[in-house]
Amino acid sequence: MFQSGDGTELTAKPKRSFYAARDLYKYRHQYPQNFKDLRYQNDLCNLRFYKNKIPFKPDGVYIEEVLNKWKGDYEKLEHNHTYIQWLFPLREQGLNFYAKELTTYEIEEFKKTKEAIRRFLLAYKMMLEFFGIKLIDKTGNVARAANWQERFQHLNESQHNYLRITRILKSLGELGYESFKSPLVKFILHEALVEDTIPNIKQSALEYFVYTIRDRRERRKLLRFAQQHYTPSDHFIWGPPRKQKSEGSKTNKKPASPISIHNSYISKHKKPKEPKNTSASGSSAGKTTEERKVELTKNREENDQDEQEVNCDAVRQNNSEKNSDTDTSQLSKSEEINDTSDRKEDSSHSKNDDENLNNDCGDHPDTIEKDLCDTENSSNNTSADLQDSLDKDTLSGGTTTKNKDELKS
Repeated sequence: MFQSGDGTELTAKPKRSFYAARDLYKYRHQYPQNFKDLRYQNDLCNLRFYKNKIPFKPDGVYIEEVLNKWKGDYEKLEHNHTYIQWLFPLREQGLNFYAKELTTYEIEEFKKTKEAIRRFLLAYKMMLEFFGIKLIDKTGNVARAANWQERFQHLNESQHNYLRITRILKSLGELGYESFKSPLVKFILHEALVEDTIPNIKQSALEYFVYTIRDRRERRKLLRFAQQHYTPSDHFIWGPPRKQKSEGSKTNKKPASPISIHNSYISKHKKPKEPKNTSASGSSAGKTTEERKVELTKNREENDQDEQEVNCDAVRQNNSEKNSDTDTSQLSKSEEINDTSDRKEDSSHSKNDDENLNNDCGDHPDTIEKDLCDTENSSNNTSADLQDSLDKDTLSGGTTTKNKDELKS
């Protein structure tokens, strides 16, 4: 934060973290590249800990003691940094090297063990209370706890707890509680952006918490909510750029280039193709070589004449650009073509999965710039395609159904 010349405080525009994007991409995609999943070689120590059979290391404390004696002891929960890896295990190594990584087999067994699941939910409730939040139902909805004011103030000032929240969200998804993540993230975004009770957490919430959610639609809902309430609005850098409405985009469009106007004018005067393929194909077989020559010559002359007429019309149109009525009609035709290209581009973009790191909805820092470049080039590509199509029709002279032997003869 710094001050401008008139004394008002300005905030620097935030930057995306490529490390965060890469880390959460691997998590959402089940660690696709490298992951050495020791499926049957691990001794199920995370599950055994939650079954109260072994203590967590290096402290030597059992899960029952943590849930009963550490609950409400905020000093211990704040300053001890070895328990969190055991309470919320992941398929990646944490800071406590005594804690073992989860395996897919262990996850399957953990979900089947009611005793472990019950204690896991109690551990989640304990940590929520530590942050000033309470779990209010079985679907994962949360609300302010009785001690929220004191705990929110502490949470706003202790940023190392943001790493703990990220770990908790990841672990919820690994152990069968993916649906609990979205309500918690929505609550944190509301408190940070709307209520302004924990403003320091908003960067971590948008950079990490949102992107732990594997459901793309849920992520987009959260990003839209955050974009509505983020201030200053032009500093919001997460997710795709806001799309303009169709009417607004038409009024704000730049004047079409002379090339696109020329192409739209040609397409306007272009003769529609006659549905003569069926009859022509049947009669052409009985025609002699001389008849085909005469017909081919006649078609070429007609197309040459059409091309000359189109060129003359285009010249006259360019000479009359100062006429406002003509300009308006040509611009509207160009806008229709640009709108068609926009719709084609939107449909092609919607087919791509955002789960690719470079195409994810805001996962990669360069995504927004690439989308803008693609949109900018789409109208030029459409104009080029129309011109190529016109050239092919003119050169073929309506004889595209005839084969090369007929042309040679």
